[in-house]
Parts: sequence; structure tokens; C-alpha cells
Amino acid sequence: MKKENLFAKALIFVMIACIPSFLASCDQKTDDTGNHTAVTTKADSAEYFLLRPKLEKMYGYTQAVKVGNLVKVGGVISIDDEGKPLAAGDYAQQMKNCYASLEKVLKHYGLTFDDVILENIYTTSMEELQKNAAYRHEIYPNHFPTGSWIGIKELGMPGMMIEIELEALVPKK
Repeated sequence: MKKENLFAKALIFVMIACIPSFLASCDQKTDDTGNHTAVTTKADSAEYFLLRPKLEKMYGYTQAVKVGNLVKVGGVISIDDEGKPLAAGDYAQQMKNCYASLEKVLKHYGLTFDDVILENIYTTSMEELQKNAAYRHEIYPNHFPTGSWIGIKELGMPGMMIEIELEALVPKK
């Protein structure tokens, strides 16, 4: 018991001792608008992108992370930069708002929807998604990514009917 306790204390000490060097390896950047922030963590080669920095810090998430040539974009709903819901009750407009936000994230990384390899759509109404699915032809004129359509009871904010997450590949240069 005493050896295990001593080992646990030593492990905690090592972890605490490493935090300052990890934090020192982070580099934050803000673009011209001041709205978007990218954080690069040199220790793991990940670049974190905050689409709505205040909101993401408040709720504890990062909108996108790039590791190597893969960009993972967390679920986007139809909200403005302050987190206020947009287009309540209008499925088609919520879908368009989601894709507009996703386009901003992709552009940050120099990507387009042609670079998307995975798209998962979460919806509170599969019927509405099917009615509005044709809009995706405008988003993906060349090819569709793989992915899933998942029917769920509710999303993170009342009145939201659709949430879209993506993965994209950064082309080799």
C-alpha cells in the first residue's frame, strides 16, 4: 500500500512539473477581425481553431483541431457569434447557417468542401433533413463525403434541429 501511494504521489508530481513546459509550448494567434483564434500546441503538433472564442471558452470546447493533414470540425449549429439561435423553426435556413459556419472553419485551414471526407449530420427531424437534403448538392458539387445521418431527440440548444460535424484532409503540396 505504501509503495502504491508513493508511486501515485510521484506520478502527480511529475505531471504537475510538466504543466509549465506544456503551457509554454502554446502559441495563440488572432486574425484581422479579432473573432477567430488559432492555438498551436507544439508538443503534439495540433492546431486548435476557435470560431467563436468567447462562446467556446464558456462552454469548454474547440470548434476545430488540425493534426497532421487531418482537420476535425466539431458539430456546428445555427447560432450567431454571441451564441444566439438563428432561424428557429426554419430547418432549411438552419442547415444553410451550419454550412456557412463550416465554410469559415474550412477557409481558416485553406480548405473547401471538396476536401471534406466525412460529414455526420445530427437531426431532430429525419423527415426535414430528407426534404432539405438537395441543398447539399450546392455544398458538394463534385463529390459527397462519407458520413452518417443520425436522428436524435434534441441538440445542445433549444430550437436547434440540425448539427453538422466534418473531417477534412489537407491536400499535399
